Parts: sequence; structure tokens; C-alpha cells
Amino acid sequence: LKVIPAAVEFVDIAGLVEGASEGKGKGNAFLSNIREADAIAHVVRCFVNDDVIHVMEKVDPLRDAATINTELGLADLEVISKAAERIARVAKSGADKLQTARHEVLKKMEAHLDAGNPARSLALTADEAALLKEFNLITGKPMLYVANVDEKGLKDGNELLAKVQALAKKEGAEVVAVCAAIEAEIAQLDDADKLDFLKDLGLTEPGLNRVIRAGYKLLGLQTYFTAGPKEVRAWTVRIGATAPQAAGVIHTDFEKGFIRAEVIAYDDYVANKGEQGAKEVGKLRLEGKEYVVQEGDVMHFRFNV
Repeated sequence: LKVIPAAVEFVDIAGLVEGASEGKGKGNAFLSNIREADAIAHVVRCFVNDDVIHVMEKVDPLRDAATINTELGLADLEVISKAAERIARVAKSGADKLQTARHEVLKKMEAHLDAGNPARSLALTADEAALLKEFNLITGKPMLYVANVDEKGLKDGNELLAKVQALAKKEGAEVVAVCAAIEAEIAQLDDADKLDFLKDLGLTEPGLNRVIRAGYKLLGLQTYFTAGPKEVRAWTVRIGATAPQAAGVIHTDFEKGFIRAEVIAYDDYVANKGEQGAKEVGKLRLEGKEYVVQEGDVMHFRFNV
């Protein structure tokens, strides 16, 4: 039996230096990489160790977070300002109503960014947001903080972590604490040794698992399964997706020709040892086009093209 898990791709982008938005360091290249991502996991250092130097000499996660957030905001401000300037003449004439509306939203966003605020905190209507979609603003993306702590900080927390948690609460963001040193050790072990190692540390799972779950939550994602005699596969779909939309994740033809879905809840599938057992106790349901997929659903799609 082939088992294919769901996957989420994390792109490791080196830290930005002050002035990155003006091209310092490798700022422009890194910023373009971030612009292509769906969300941002912002890693901040929350441990003190004299053997691990900090580029700014003193460990201060709030300063580091502010530096990065400022550079991302300045990069967005440049994009928005140039766009507003480019269409100003057309917008002023009123000949193109779409560009006039876009210019108004651009100026609103420009003022918001210029005041030091991230794009995600500006309340926009669905129509206004659509007018800015093409600019793919970095600070408009959802973000979480990954606090890199030492082993003691992972167990008991510390003052630096508390500061990041307070900042995240203010911003409406989430924080996941991990110990990169421990994660590096875990990565070298096989599955059996990993469990023993985690148990010795008083942990139940690697920090990476928590980062992945936080990433799923940040992006509003959930998992459903397809299961057959040869393959069990996890698929990723947005929370709130309908059965046809979930079918479309597998193949666009499945969505176009959707007829119905055979659905078994995950717990029922496991408790009754598979599809046949679940069917025998009446746990297999037939769902139509309006069905909203639930986390863990085991689904089989009927379609016709």
C-alpha cells in the first residue's frame, strides 16, 4: 500500500538587513522570493548564547522583528507609490473608471504603509482588495512568528519569548516556539530514536510539526483523504471548500463533471477498519455539490465528463 502524505513547502530565505528595500545585502533578490510566497513564517532569535554571535551584537527579537517588518513595508510602499504615480494622469481624467477606483485604493494603501502599518491591517472591501491583488504585497500576506529558543526556553519559556508573544498578540499574529538546535538533532535520527529522544526531553512531537500545523491554520487549509487498495493519499484544500472544489484539487475534470461524493468521516473510517466496515454500519454518506468538506474526510468522487 502506497501512502502519500500532504505537503506544505517552506522556502528558507536568509535574513534581511536594514536597507534591504533599497537593495542592500541581497535585499532585492530575497524580497522577490518573499513576494512569491503565500504566507510568511518570521523566525526571530529568542535565546542568549555567547558562543552564537548576533549580527547586531545584542539579542533583541523586537528590534529584529521591527527591522524586517520595516523593510518589507518599505518595499511594498515603493511598489504602491510607483503604481499610483503611473496611473495618476489616467485616474485624474476620469476616463477609465476602473483605474480611477484603483488609484483611490492605491493612495489609501500608500498612506497606510507610509504610517508604518502592514498592508494586512488595512480594512478593505472585497472589490478594493481585488484592485490591489496584482501587486502581491508582502505585508498583505498572513504571518506568524517562529521563536527560536534554547532547550530551557522551550520547556519553561523566557523573557525574550514573552516579548514576541506580546508583540504577536498586538498584531493578531501567532507564535510557535521551537529550538533549532534540538530540531537539528532530531533530523539526524531514525523514527524509533526520534520518539525516545523526544520522550527524554519531555516532548511529544518535533517543533517542525507545530510549525506545519500553524502554517496550515494561517493559510486556512485542511486535509481530506482518498483511500483505495493500492494507495492512500492526503490532499490539501481550503477550509470551507465544497465537494466539487475538493475534487478539483485532484483534477479539474473531477470538478467539472462532479456528480456526487461518497464520504466517510476519518474517525468512522478508522473505527470500522476501512470503507467496507464503515459502509456496513451506515457511516458512508452520499453528498452533493453543496457539501462542505470537513477535516479528515475520506472521499470518493463520482464524476462524468
